Amino acid sequence: MATYLQNLSVYDPDRVPSAKDLRFGILVSEWNTDVTGKLYRGAVETLRKHGATVDNIVMRQVPGSFELTLGAKMMAERLEFDAIICLGCVIRGETPHFDYICQAIAKGITDLNVLLGIPFVFGVLTTDTLEQALDRAGGKHGNKGDEAAITAIKMAALQQEIDISEELFASEFGDFDEFNGFDEPENLVN
Repeated sequence: MATYLQNLSVYDPDRVPSAKDLRFGILVSEWNTDVTGKLYRGAVETLRKHGATVDNIVMRQVPGSFELTLGAKMMAERLEFDAIICLGCVIRGETPHFDYICQAIAKGITDLNVLLGIPFVFGVLTTDTLEQALDRAGGKHGNKGDEAAITAIKMAALQQEIDISEELFASEFGDFDEFNGFDEPENLVN
C-alpha cells in the first residue's frame, strides 16, 4: 500500500509482542542525517515502548545508505542480536545513481536475511524529495523508524517461536534430521 494512504506510525500495539528480552542492533546512515536521526529516534522510542531496554539496543553509524549492508553484516557477525534495523534515506537526484543505490541496498539487506538467518529490517526511505522523506520521518505520514521497529520485534518473536517449536519437536521426537517417521527421499524411488 502506498505510504500516502496510511500513517507509518499507526498500528495496534496489542498485536506487537513484547520486546523485553530481545536485543536489537540499529544501523543508521550518516547521509541525510536530518532524516535518519528522526528515523532512529522513532525506532528507539517504539522499541522502548514495547519493553526493550536501553542496554539491549546498540546503535552504529555508517557513512551512507549503500554501506548499510556491510555494516549490518559486521554487526551480526561480531555481536549477538535478535534483529538488526537498517535506517537510511536516499533522495532521487538528476542521475540514475538513485536507482543503483536503492537496488543495491534492497538486494543486500534481502540477502543478509536469507544468508545469516536473523531478521534484517529495511528501514530505508527512497523518496523523490527531501519533503517526502521528512513526511515519512515523523511528519504527516508518520515515522518509518516506528514501522521498522515493529517489524523487527515481530520478526524476532517469530524467530523465537520457530526455535521453541524446533526444541519441543526435538524433545518429543528427537532431532528432526534423524526423525525416522519418514523415508528418506532416495528410498521413495521405485
